[in-house]
Amino acid sequence: MRQAIAVALLVLVALSLPVRADRHDLVEMVTGDDARGWEAVGRLDIGGRGFCTGALIAPDLVLTAAHCLYDRDSGDRIDPSEIEFKAGMRGGRALAYRSVRRALAPEGYAFVGTGSGAASAEDVALLELAQPIRSARITPFETLEGVVAGAEVGVVSYAHDRAEAPSLQETCDVLGEENGLLVMGCDVDYGSSGSPVFSFEGGRARIVSVISAKAEMDGRNVAIGVALDRPLPDLRARMESGTGAFGGLSTGQVRVVGAGQRTEIGARFIRP
Repeated sequence: MRQAIAVALLVLVALSLPVRADRHDLVEMVTGDDARGWEAVGRLDIGGRGFCTGALIAPDLVLTAAHCLYDRDSGDRIDPSEIEFKAGMRGGRALAYRSVRRALAPEGYAFVGTGSGAASAEDVALLELAQPIRSARITPFETLEGVVAGAEVGVVSYAHDRAEAPSLQETCDVLGEENGLLVMGCDVDYGSSGSPVFSFEGGRARIVSVISAKAEMDGRNVAIGVALDRPLPDLRARMESGTGAFGGLSTGQVRVVGAGQRTEIGARFIRP
């Protein structure tokens, strides 16, 4: 109950903060010039069931959302060998294609279904590629732990209506943060799960979050992201040690309003 109240307060904070007038719209990156510097973002095709977005953070590691590793209908874990990462995909062609050898989510993560209205601060996954991507054109991104309300971020994503090329939203605001979940004024849609959220502090693009869900608040689209400071170091350590088992129920999971339901504050959460 305490966690549910925290999320409600988070949404109230988001509603009380205006989205800045200089927020950028999505720009589809259809040419090589458009996509220069973003080639390490790619589409994750998941066994013919759909796709998510992911980003390289090492030559053989892709960062995405944990719920992308599950069949949304049956709830079964998807065999990692059925997942393919397509780095820098534009116009149906990628700069590199790699199958996935291993997939890790936090030990406490539990998939509870796309329509459950659950949001989890552990909705992050690391995928180990079968072969590293070593290319002068594809540079893995660094990650940065810690982002605060009021910060400006950007997001690169694929989605169901722009599945053949990534889109960049260079500026959107972090509207609130609570218990490892971020509310952001970013435009995401189905297929955007796992999309990297970037800080441009110091003139460098570094990943500070991944997209977990989208929300509607009074007719305005916002995104729910997961902060990386808690789950990512543990995932990296487990990946290096070779530990690959999933754990049980999450103690960090937060109940929010289910898809199709609204609260008195007008927020509706949907898994992208």
